[in-house]
Amino acid sequence: MIQNSKLKTAMEAPLKIDQVLKSIEREALITLTQELIKIPSVRRQDRGNEEKVALFVAHYLEEMGLDVVIEEVEPGSPNVIGILQGEGDGPCLMFECHTDVVTEGDPSEWKYNPFDGKLIGNRIYGRGACDTKGNLAAALKAVEAISRSGIAFKGKILLGILADEEGLMRGVKHFIRHGWANRVNAAIICEPVDNHLCITQKGALRAEIVTTGKMSHGAMPLAGLNPIPPMVSILEKLKQLEEEEIERLGKDRFLGYPSITPTVLQAPVRGEPQLNVVPYQCRALLDIRTIPGQSHEALKKQLEDIVKEEEGAVCESLRSGSLREIREELEKGLSKGISFQAKLNIFEDRPWTKTSMEEPIVQAIAKAYQSITGEEPVYDGVPGATDGTFLTAWAGIPIVTIGAGKRMIPHQKDEWVSVEDLCLTAKLYAASALEFLTP
Repeated sequence: MIQNSKLKTAMEAPLKIDQVLKSIEREALITLTQELIKIPSVRRQDRGNEEKVALFVAHYLEEMGLDVVIEEVEPGSPNVIGILQGEGDGPCLMFECHTDVVTEGDPSEWKYNPFDGKLIGNRIYGRGACDTKGNLAAALKAVEAISRSGIAFKGKILLGILADEEGLMRGVKHFIRHGWANRVNAAIICEPVDNHLCITQKGALRAEIVTTGKMSHGAMPLAGLNPIPPMVSILEKLKQLEEEEIERLGKDRFLGYPSITPTVLQAPVRGEPQLNVVPYQCRALLDIRTIPGQSHEALKKQLEDIVKEEEGAVCESLRSGSLREIREELEKGLSKGISFQAKLNIFEDRPWTKTSMEEPIVQAIAKAYQSITGEEPVYDGVPGATDGTFLTAWAGIPIVTIGAGKRMIPHQKDEWVSVEDLCLTAKLYAASALEFLTP
């Protein structure tokens, strides 16, 4: 009798999962995505702006019957945590989404208003449609379908709807520091990656280099010290370091090549630039992306060595008067008091992540994908960092990133997401959770 009971339960489980998936309604998913897009949550000049959409989500979760906690990360930027409790002890699966979006830029450049959430054909348009309010809606609908079905599962589902992913990821850092990650056994990161099963992601170092010389007239540059040429020398050496790292590591199967990319160059750093004025300072910002096998600590030391080497070379030239121009000016007494500095500041360190294909969460998602689509999943990697970076690096949580949206669409004008992709994503989220948590 016991064996027959177990067999009956095993046969019923797929039927119940199928019922859960059928309860995820296309029109309801579209409407929820549109409602989220219509609440602007752009972080402007490092200022929080997620409160309205976070409170909307919190109310939605409460209506679903979940236990909801709202925690302020900083003014205007709360985290929302919702928990659906299963039957008895078991693992905790987290769905991680973020409420903030990047700037819309000039709205007149958009074909459709960036905060209308307009449905055109099979696409929903708007800022955040792809990254990642569409996937937030899919996660909400997936958990709602599980909750309403009454299907038995062990453990719990935790929805972490976090602030400031597009900035310094303060939301996930707050989440971890306040102990929430201690309860989580695995996490699905809800980001636009073509519904590929992404088991690795690039790391990131964000750095600032400032070279400091002496301001002077553009017609009499030798009366000062131009900080721009030393910066150019540093950037050339960084390009050489990038090439060396590519040669050493090769091309990662999922992530491609590592990179060291100058993205901002300013001179002067403060104040108005002028053609006939040699600036006092020059500033460069670096977006450094790493792949598995790279040591961030070793890379930091290499960066520091390059900057110190340039500083030393320029200072030695000043001391010895070895440069013709400097020697001539020293003789005239015009270069008195000239000094040079080059400083490196690494203000963000996001390690790369890699999740084993043997992890239960990877296998659960793969099984769900096969069951729904009849095809093998496409394994892939995330070219940028996500909140999952810190869930793994700081809390040791195995993560998988998967979600609707073409990965090249985020942060562009006329951002959009396919309704069909969103529907698949919502079903994948629900089925993956049940595969991971159902006994």
